Parts: sequence; C-alpha cells; structure tokens
Amino acid sequence: MLEEEFAKFVADRKPEESDAIPAIKDYFKAYVSSDQIRHIIDTRQFTDLATNPKFSTRDFRAVPPAYRTIIPEYVKDYVWLNQFAP
Repeated sequence: MLEEEFAKFVADRKPEESDAIPAIKDYFKAYVSSDQIRHIIDTRQFTDLATNPKFSTRDFRAVPPAYRTIIPEYVKDYVWLNQFAP
C-alpha cells in the first residue's frame, strides 16, 4: 500500500529531480509510516533526527528543500494514515 501511495504522489506532483527520487521516496515512506517521524517533522525538531534509526539527519538533507514541505502537506491531504498504523 505504501508503494501505491508513493506512486500516486509521483503521478500527482511529477518531481523533476529524478536523481532525488530515492530520497523523496524514503522521506515519504518514513513520514507516512512513523508517528515519531511525523512528530519530529511537524514540530520542526529536526535535531531529533540525528539519533533516529529510521530516518536520519543525513536522509533529511538528501530531500530537496521543497519536498520537505510538500510531502507532509500532501500526506495530510491525501493519505489515510490509519491504514499504516501498527
């Protein structure tokens, strides 16, 4: 299901940065699948990523700056997060 949601995102937003697709995909998946990552991103506590094993500061920096905002907005508008709850 997560792959399908990401495919919908790519079809909708058509990222031009093809070399950044892996980083965008990792960010999308981490944001959708982890309450902790969502909290860190939504509260802008980015320093907490330094010790996060799922999605690190390095991973975050690999994401093009525009997508750091676009993905959370897209997820909040179009992805039903309850389907990914553990």
